[in-house]
Amino acid sequence: MGKLEEWLSRAPGRFSSSPNPRADVSRCPNLALWEWFGASDWLPIMAGWFRRLLHKPKPSSVESTHSSSSSSSSSSSSSRSPASSSWSVHPSPAPDISAVGSARWTKSYDVCICHSAGDLELVLELVSYLEGQPESFRCFLQPRDAVPGSAVVTELCDAVHNSHTWVMLITPGFLGDPWCRYQMHQALAEAPAANGRAIPVLKDVDRRDYPKELRNLYYIYMALKESGFQRIRDTVLRYLQELCRSSVSRTE
Repeated sequence: MGKLEEWLSRAPGRFSSSPNPRADVSRCPNLALWEWFGASDWLPIMAGWFRRLLHKPKPSSVESTHSSSSSSSSSSSSSRSPASSSWSVHPSPAPDISAVGSARWTKSYDVCICHSAGDLELVLELVSYLEGQPESFRCFLQPRDAVPGSAVVTELCDAVHNSHTWVMLITPGFLGDPWCRYQMHQALAEAPAANGRAIPVLKDVDRRDYPKELRNLYYIYMALKESGFQRIRDTVLRYLQELCRSSVSRTE
C-alpha cells in the first residue's frame, strides 16, 4: 500500500468526502479499483509497476552471472598458474661425485672397512658389492691393501685418515678384538661429531652390547645381507654427495 498512499497524498481532493481513503477502499470490497480511481489515473501507476517488474533481474540470470564470474576467475587463476609454478622451488640435482676435481678425490679411499678376522668372508662380499656399483667405491681392506711388513698401528691410523667414511661391522668378533676397538676410537677421534662418516653396522649383536662410544650415532642393523649392503651403499653415497656439494658452495 506504500505506492497507493503516495498516489493518494498527491491527489487529496479526490477523496475529500472521507478522512481515511484506505477505509473507503476497505468498505467497498466489491468495487473494482479500476472504477474507484479512474482509468486515466491508474494507468501511469500500473505502467510503472510493470516496468519495474520487467527490469527486475531473474534468479537464473543472477546465478548465471555468478557462474560466469566464477568460471572467469578460475580461468584467470589457471592462466596465472604457469607463472606461479615458475616460482616453485626444485631440489638441486645431485652432484657428480666422479667428476674431475671433485672433493671425493682429496682422499685415497671412499670407505674403510673395520672388521674382525672372523668376519672376513662377509666383508669380502661387501667390498665386492661396493666396488661393483656404478660409482666404483674405493674400499680399504686391510688384508688386501695394507703394506706388507708395516706396523699394524700405522696401517690402521693411515686407513682411517685417508678414507672419507668408516664402516664398522660390529659383531661378537668385533667386540672381542682389541684392534677393532682401537680403529673405532681412531675414527671417532678423526671426526668427533661423526656427521655421517662413521657407519656402525650391527650384526648378531644384542642392543645392550652395542658399544657405548657409538650410542649417539645411527646404526644399520643387518638382518638381511642384501638390504644391509644397499643401505651401506646409500649412506656412503649420500655423504660423498654432500661433501662435493658443500665443497662447490665454498668455492662459489
